[in-house]
Amino acid sequence: MTDFVKPTIDYFELWPLLVVFGVACLGVVVEAFLPRTVRYTAQVVLALAGLVLALVGVVLVAQDVKTYEDGAARGVLAVGGTIAIDGPSLFIWGLVLALAIAGVLLFAERHLDGGVSAFAGQAAAVPGTDAETAAIAANREHTEVYPLMMFAVFGMMLFPAANDLLTMFVGLEVLSLPLYLLSGLARRRRLLSQEAALKYFLLGAFSSGFFLYGAALIYGYAGSMDFAAINEAVRNDVGSSSLLLIGTGLLSVGLLFKVGAVPFQAWTPDVYQGAPTPVVAFMAAGTKVAAFGAMLRLFYVALGADRWSWQPMLWIIAILSMFVGAVLAITQDDIKRLLAYSSVAHTGFILVGVLGLQAAGDLAADEITSLQAVLFYLATYAFATIGAFAVVSLVRDGGGETTALERWAGLGKESPVVAAVFAFFLLALAGIPLTAGFVGKLAVFSVALAAGAWPVVVAAIMASIIAVFLYVRVIKVMYFDEPVGDGPSVAYPSVLTATTIAVGAAITLVLGILPGPVLDLAAVAGEFIR
Repeated sequence: MTDFVKPTIDYFELWPLLVVFGVACLGVVVEAFLPRTVRYTAQVVLALAGLVLALVGVVLVAQDVKTYEDGAARGVLAVGGTIAIDGPSLFIWGLVLALAIAGVLLFAERHLDGGVSAFAGQAAAVPGTDAETAAIAANREHTEVYPLMMFAVFGMMLFPAANDLLTMFVGLEVLSLPLYLLSGLARRRRLLSQEAALKYFLLGAFSSGFFLYGAALIYGYAGSMDFAAINEAVRNDVGSSSLLLIGTGLLSVGLLFKVGAVPFQAWTPDVYQGAPTPVVAFMAAGTKVAAFGAMLRLFYVALGADRWSWQPMLWIIAILSMFVGAVLAITQDDIKRLLAYSSVAHTGFILVGVLGLQAAGDLAADEITSLQAVLFYLATYAFATIGAFAVVSLVRDGGGETTALERWAGLGKESPVVAAVFAFFLLALAGIPLTAGFVGKLAVFSVALAAGAWPVVVAAIMASIIAVFLYVRVIKVMYFDEPVGDGPSVAYPSVLTATTIAVGAAITLVLGILPGPVLDLAAVAGEFIR
């Protein structure tokens, strides 16, 4: 018999995680006890204060954590080794919290829909019934979206920091469940929103099942859920290779579903089109950052010694994602579906960086690591994406927000500033020089090339050329096509959405001109610890 050893909990290092979880729980209490008239203000202030406090905590923890091997890695293993608070975790935490702050600002926007937010007045009411009409007439809105979002942020922080498969699964579920609910809470086009939420939930439940089954097989192979123990088992070849291969494949299904890689991307266009645009903005950026953080930790820490087995699979998935995403995006006539397939293509580009894994001794002097390249790409993609969806929420017609591409014709004349900002975000996603997207693609392509994955890089360059066409097509519609009917109109947002768009555009521009500080920050973060 083995004696139970009480785990030591490093509360200071866990501070950002605990603050977010505490604010989420406090938000539930606010919904239960405060009157409806003050809940909106209380929830927005509470969420923003909690996120800012957690972000400050990330900075303080990053300055205090232990370093190893002259700064090659930094961090501690907390809660009995189940959570790794290392440099990459802290980088991702900071990025997720910054995106969550922008998400709260978009959630809180009330100037675009006649004094109410983008969320349904009474989600339980059947669309078209008297109950829904009464809720709309009373200008009701669901302020429960803020604690739901905070729980999702907690999951996004736990997911990439998990140091064993069981904790990673808990993070996956805590991240996913609130997003399933938030996707079905749109104020307008409620049936489409509910359909999106149901598809997301059903497919997400299947992917979680695959992940859990894969975890069971890996446990059967290694005799442990811990990443360091799995790595040791792989190095020593202790079990059946069939268990390892099948388990790795099933775990990959769960992770590739969350990042929207082909062939697990079917949910992406439907959910992006049907969910409320503020939710899509937050989900498209935050989920991809968290899921790729978890994927990097799983493949680099637990399965790094077996990379010759999983790299061919990622080669195929990366190429498929880039081409399927880029080609299908060209065929879309809805701007949110177009951006959804664009995100599928970007998943492929990020996977190119994941394939750049090399042993430390194989790196040339001053060569960036694959982890550094992927972290930088995630930062560039996230801010461009959340800014682009924030702009989408401004374009309107008589029925509210319009996402049909033909309705965007003439936007360059109607609102030159909004069209110019959106065009800038599209050029950044295309990877045009002087934008952050160009530097991000250059970084992931270079590390993959150095690792010998040149066929994937060639495919990525070809897919990038196709993707440029789809982004230029949207710009052409905005500036050169004749408007349909009265043409689009642009709703003037409050300072909340305007700030999100301005910060997203500024970061996208600055990272395109001066990428050094963020690349250096990713380098200072170091490698994963075991």
